[in-house]
Amino acid sequence: MTGANSHDNQINVGLYSQEDRVPIALTTGAQAHVTNEAGYAQESASGFSGRLILSAGLRYDLFRFGIANAGLRYGGRWQPKAALAYTPSHRIPITLHANYGRGISTADARVVIQHPENPRISTTDFYEAGASHSEGRLSISEDFFLIDRSHEEVYIPDNATYEFKGPSRAYGFESKANFALTRRLSINGGLTKVANAFYQRTVPRIYVVSAPHFVANAGLTLSAWRGWSGSLRLRAINHYRLDDSDSSVVAGGHTVVDLGVSRRIVRGLDFSLSIDNLTNRDYYETQNYFQSRLPGQEPAFRIHGTPGYPLTAIIGLTFRLGG
Repeated sequence: MTGANSHDNQINVGLYSQEDRVPIALTTGAQAHVTNEAGYAQESASGFSGRLILSAGLRYDLFRFGIANAGLRYGGRWQPKAALAYTPSHRIPITLHANYGRGISTADARVVIQHPENPRISTTDFYEAGASHSEGRLSISEDFFLIDRSHEEVYIPDNATYEFKGPSRAYGFESKANFALTRRLSINGGLTKVANAFYQRTVPRIYVVSAPHFVANAGLTLSAWRGWSGSLRLRAINHYRLDDSDSSVVAGGHTVVDLGVSRRIVRGLDFSLSIDNLTNRDYYETQNYFQSRLPGQEPAFRIHGTPGYPLTAIIGLTFRLGG
């Protein structure tokens, strides 16, 4: 299979002075023009009566960065991928698998123009090996992973841009499970544990910050029971490090529960209800650690957070016309 795609983005970038968080005057502005063209090919093959499946693919992305009156910059990367899945016996429902893939990310268009000497594209090489098991109502998968990045992409809260900070490595494991309690009711869950994440070739070692090392999710799903469908979802992260030189500066973790239900009222009319943050927990979606100054105070480093949504209910009606 082969294919191609093209993206063309026109972005109006502006920086404004503010009073009480109300923009009052344009400080600087520019029109950013970012394009991306790509082509790819992939193929799969099987053997041993379907017990062995092999697949491979290759993709190339070309980027063009431009900001008015600041010139043009280009960058491109190859992205290979390969996968192997092997089932030793059809009588034993266990499949062994190994995967490799490369992804890319680009620097902020303003950073590309302002610092043409810096890398414009970062690659992420992902290696994974594990096993999956499925029998009856139960499905389980577990795997170990290793992630190598040519440059860690770091958010700069002072000017709301992203920059590359050097090669990094992370490794850990993840586990997922799903169990059908009844024909209509099922429960599933998963967790990801990052054992370590650090910048390579640093002495003493510098650790990657602003990234949780433990993420978990769980869900209870109801399907088509007397016209009702819905799910109860939980998502959780642990506290995580915010400063690469001081391990005591950490962001707080959180556990959030969401609920969603729907029901067919009559033909062509459905009712829906979703409740975000069902337990109305106080939490922060994102947290950053940088220097700032309040009126009448000296500059100081402090944690800045973006609050998460409180308990929020949304009621909806869906009308369907036709068949």
